[in-house]
Amino acid sequence: MPTFKDLKIWQEALRLMLEVHNLCKRLPREERFQLIDQAMRSSSSVPDNISEGYTAYYYKDKIHRFYDARKESGETQNHILKMEKKDYIDAKTAARLFEDYQRLIRGINGYINYLKRKRGDKR
Repeated sequence: MPTFKDLKIWQEALRLMLEVHNLCKRLPREERFQLIDQAMRSSSSVPDNISEGYTAYYYKDKIHRFYDARKESGETQNHILKMEKKDYIDAKTAARLFEDYQRLIRGINGYINYLKRKRGDKR
């Protein structure tokens, strides 16, 4: 039986979360209660919400969790841009991660549309 671990979007979200967490380990200690905590929480929320959405019983609950994953992806993009602007990461790394999250957001959108079609939404 398939699980959320089989979803490409969950696999990518987990990979990106681990990369963001590794970047956070190198940030200055004074960012501990701001940028580090926020970036780690938002990046962790993406695969968490995908797994919750996949295992939810009702379509409405499933879709809501994938919307949350998409929002957390956007928040993580913002934290990546802040890391770049504060000169904690280089522009190339920031651009690559930002684009990786953009692809993930497109994948999440695709899965939301799949769920809506499956439940018979006309929206």
